[in-house]
Amino acid sequence: MFDIGWSEMAIVLLVALIIIGPRDLPRVARTAGRWIGKARAMARDFQRSLEDMAREAELDEIRKGIEKVGSTDLKGGITKAIDPEGELSRAFDFSDAGQKSAAGGDEEGGNRIEGPQAPAAGEEAAAPGGERAASSAPSATPASQPEKS
Repeated sequence: MFDIGWSEMAIVLLVALIIIGPRDLPRVARTAGRWIGKARAMARDFQRSLEDMAREAELDEIRKGIEKVGSTDLKGGITKAIDPEGELSRAFDFSDAGQKSAAGGDEEGGNRIEGPQAPAAGEEAAAPGGERAASSAPSATPASQPEKS
């Protein structure tokens, strides 16, 4: 900082002793020491604030980089790479097929195969050949006890 050697310091102290006097020199030295301490503290705070600003700027750059990576649409990119025309997604889209069959039509000309349907509540299921089968509803009596007629 300042290029002051021991010989210059001795001259300054000798002049201060002559001008201020031996009686007030300790009080002046104490006051000068406090001022120097305050100046060093202010310089230290200023340097820390500059370092904090530099760290925040670096963190902002890192944060922006993370947000950029986080905002990329990985699912869309993979879907475009694997299925660019959307054939696979249409093949496995069951919600679309349910809406089309409920409307009464099918993409392939109305050739629709329906599976067996459960009987409505209170009806008995018809056996093959037109006979009525026993109700599939559980009976009121347990299987281990015979029915009383």
